Amino acid sequence: MEMERDKTEEQEHVHPANVTVNGSTLQSEIDLSDRDESHDDHHEEEHVDYSHFTKQQFADLIKELSKDENYKKVDNTLREIKPLYDEIRDKERAEALQRFTAGGGVEEDFDFKGDEHDMVFEATYKLIRDRRAQYFKQQEEQKVDNLKKKQDILEKLRVLSDSQDTSEQFDSFKTLQKEWKSIGAVPGPQAKTLWANYHALLDRFYDNQSIYFELKELDRRKNLEAKIELCVRAEKLAEVEIIKDAIRELNELHHEFKHLGPVPKEDKESVWQRFKAASDAVYAKRDAYLQNLQQELQVNLGGKANLSDEVQQFITFQSDRIKEWNQKTKEILDLQKRWEVIGGLPRAKAKEVNKKFWSAFKTFFNNKNAFFKKLDEEREQNLQLKNDLVKKAQELKESNDWERTSNELKTLQQKWKDVGPVPEKFREKVFKEFKDACDHFFEQRRTQHGKVENEQAENLRLKEDVCTDLEAHIAANTATEDILHELQAKFNSIGFVPKKDINTIRTRYHEAVERFINTIPGITEDEKGKISLENQLNDLRNDPMADRKIYQKEQVIRKKISKVENDIAVWKNNLEFFGRSKNADKFKDEFNDKIKEATDHLKQLKEQLKLLKTV
Repeated sequence: MEMERDKTEEQEHVHPANVTVNGSTLQSEIDLSDRDESHDDHHEEEHVDYSHFTKQQFADLIKELSKDENYKKVDNTLREIKPLYDEIRDKERAEALQRFTAGGGVEEDFDFKGDEHDMVFEATYKLIRDRRAQYFKQQEEQKVDNLKKKQDILEKLRVLSDSQDTSEQFDSFKTLQKEWKSIGAVPGPQAKTLWANYHALLDRFYDNQSIYFELKELDRRKNLEAKIELCVRAEKLAEVEIIKDAIRELNELHHEFKHLGPVPKEDKESVWQRFKAASDAVYAKRDAYLQNLQQELQVNLGGKANLSDEVQQFITFQSDRIKEWNQKTKEILDLQKRWEVIGGLPRAKAKEVNKKFWSAFKTFFNNKNAFFKKLDEEREQNLQLKNDLVKKAQELKESNDWERTSNELKTLQQKWKDVGPVPEKFREKVFKEFKDACDHFFEQRRTQHGKVENEQAENLRLKEDVCTDLEAHIAANTATEDILHELQAKFNSIGFVPKKDINTIRTRYHEAVERFINTIPGITEDEKGKISLENQLNDLRNDPMADRKIYQKEQVIRKKISKVENDIAVWKNNLEFFGRSKNADKFKDEFNDKIKEATDHLKQLKEQLKLLKTV
């Protein structure tokens, strides 16, 4: 009867009656610990919103994950971040392909390499997957090994159960129990059967062995002491501030409690109720924490939902002014700070609210980046235009063609003003290069103009002296052709005079020469015309527009020659009709005089044309 009672006690310990914890009916002590652990993982694992992460942040995050041995947590995180990272990379690839084809490339030739972040992310992702596979492979191998060990222990227990009753066998039995407890998990399909066989052999051992009841009671008393110690440790957990740590340690205590052997029957219910009460206290604290947390999360949800609505206005913002973009950026960053001050969100709503806020946030900055990208492209184009202007200015800065170059540089300066801004880092450099080139030329021109003005003033004085000499000879009636040639050569050898005095000195000189020619004794009209023309041609040689003016004068003389030749031909033709006229002799004399005069004039014109060709 005593053995039958012991067997019943063991079976009752293995299969305790249903108990109620925090309002839930539990089937066994293992059910209690399993439920609490999964419940804790579900509610207290902090949720992070990765939707606004950059590639740099994802690369840093996955490197941190590679150091974490909690593969369940790592797997959950990877499942969330991998699609987000792939979305960013696919977008970059699409943009790169568009640029490649826009530049004339063929899509089949396109090869997207990615950047250093892609290399880090992909390599680390593969490393984690390989380690995970290796870890679970090792776990499975370990479970198989554990199964073999526990099967060996079961075989030893069978041998002990059928052996004769000795105290040494009881010690061996307790040693096998400790070994069984120290061995880890086994493959799932065998776990239940293995556990049932183990407890059946325990019962069989106690039933079949004639061990002194005192030894059995002593073992149960030791188990009671161990379970009371677990109760004490569980009761202290109610004072632990960090709920998550308390729950984790409580789960470990449940595991130990479950694997300890039976206790005296009269103490079984009391020690279990004490342990259960300590567990309930921790669960009650956890439940209160979760309730408060849910209330706080609901308040946070309201605040972040309002910010998600408020940030929507930034999606459609557009401007062509940097100042306005900067102002809007300050406003949206202020919203971000307010967002970050608010705590977490209920898991069911977190993804939706986070996506609404961060999608608008990212859209604004994508639009801003597009604006500044376009602005940068325009500034790069402006830089090229201004570099071209710098090059032209530097090519002109050493020119001595002061008037033309001055006008060209002023045109370049106006173009410079019309070109928009350039990248900030080049602004001072390119402006200095352009300014230095312009300043160099105008400084050279100012220096040269000072010298030129002095030279031109001296030239004016010398030309006035020539005019004075011509006028003196006219007044003294001492004009000769040699003196005229001498003074003409002297006048023509003198350089430019101040611009404001050009017409005055030229008019005075030509008038003096004409009067001088008319006072030369014994000179014919033809000679006067020839000398006058030579004087005009000498004057033309020093004229900046000499080629054009000589050409124009040549054309005038040619027209006169053509007209005179035509008149002579008409008059000679008319003479043939005068022979039949009554007054023929009178008309012949008149037309012959005209022909002679025109012939002389034609000769003068040809002489003038000949002189022009020598210029």
